[in-house]
Order: sequence, then C-alpha cells, then structure tokens
Amino acid sequence: MYSGNAAMKTLRDAKIGETVTVVKIHGEGAVKRRIMDMGITKNVEIYVRKVAPLGDPVELTVRGYELSLRKADAEMIEVR
Repeated sequence: MYSGNAAMKTLRDAKIGETVTVVKIHGEGAVKRRIMDMGITKNVEIYVRKVAPLGDPVELTVRGYELSLRKADAEMIEVR
C-alpha cells in the first residue's frame, strides 16, 4: 500500500556536515511538545554535527546551541 510519504526526508536521513531546514514535526502530544521545546520548530535550520557509532544519538546544532537527539525523535522531524 502506498502512503504518499515515500520521498519524505527526515532528520535521521541527513548526513554529517549537512544543514537542513525543518518542514514539519510529526508525532503527537508530549513528544512533539518536547521536540519543539528544544527549539526545533518549522523553518529552523539544523546542522548535523555527528552521529554516534551505532547511529544513536545524533548530535546537532540548533539555534546556536548543541543538542543530542535520539534516532526515534529524529525520524519525526521532516526536513528539506
């Protein structure tokens, strides 16, 4: 079954050294609120600094500060 989101790029897909822009935050309630409270909101640029050896967590620079985010949370952030 085709969901229509096959080409959606998430923060988890971003490569080290890449700067991406947030398009949308998926997810519900407390999780979405927590991501937004960290400063990750629509149209914000995120620079991918590092990815841990096993891929979790991802180290980012958002609004001038460093942030670590779990892969599960990074998958909820749609970027371009």
